[in-house]
Amino acid sequence: MFTGIIEDLGIVKNLVKENDNLHLTIQSVLAPELKIDQSVSHNGVCLTVIALTENSYTVTAIKETLDKTNLNVLEIGATVNLERGLKLGARLDGHMVQGHVDQIGTCTSVKTQNGSWVYSFKYDASLGNLTIEKGSVTVNGVSLTVVNSKDGGFSVAIIPYTYEHTNFNRFEAGTVVNLEFDVIGKYVARLHNAR
Repeated sequence: MFTGIIEDLGIVKNLVKENDNLHLTIQSVLAPELKIDQSVSHNGVCLTVIALTENSYTVTAIKETLDKTNLNVLEIGATVNLERGLKLGARLDGHMVQGHVDQIGTCTSVKTQNGSWVYSFKYDASLGNLTIEKGSVTVNGVSLTVVNSKDGGFSVAIIPYTYEHTNFNRFEAGTVVNLEFDVIGKYVARLHNAR
C-alpha cells in the first residue's frame, strides 16, 4: 500500500531483458535504506527489490506488468517516480494507492497557468475505469485530485513542488502514463454495475 506522495526521482541505470521479464536497475538516494524483498512503487507500479548496491537497486517486471504499464517504454537515463510502502501509523498525505496499475493513459495537453500546470489525459473508458470531479487518481504513482472529469479523460492541476519533484516536468502531449483509479470508486462502480 502506498500514498502517492513521491519520495525520490530515480534514474534508470540498466535494463536487462530475460525471457519475458525485464530487470530494471534504478539509482536512488533511497537505495541505502532498502532491503531485499521490499516493495517500492515505480511510476505507480509495485515491484520487489531483488538486488542492492550502495546507490542503486534492481527490480523485475514480468510480462503481465510490462503489458499493462509504461515500464516497457523506459530507456536508460529515464526518471522514475519512487515511493516506499506506507508505514503503518504514519500520516496518509495522499490517498490509498495499491501500486496496481489499472491501465495506461496518454497525456493530451500541458497548459501553464501562472504558477501551476494543468495536465489532461485520455484513457480507454471501455475498460470500466472512471474518474469523478474532485476525486482521487494516481498518475505515474502521484496522488492527484481530478479537476475535470469526462468519459475517457480527465485533467489534474500540478503545484510547483510536484512539478519539480516528479517526472511530470518531462510530460508532453503523447507521453504514456500509468493510471490507478481510486480503489473505493472501483468497488462502488463494480457494485453499481452488478445491479
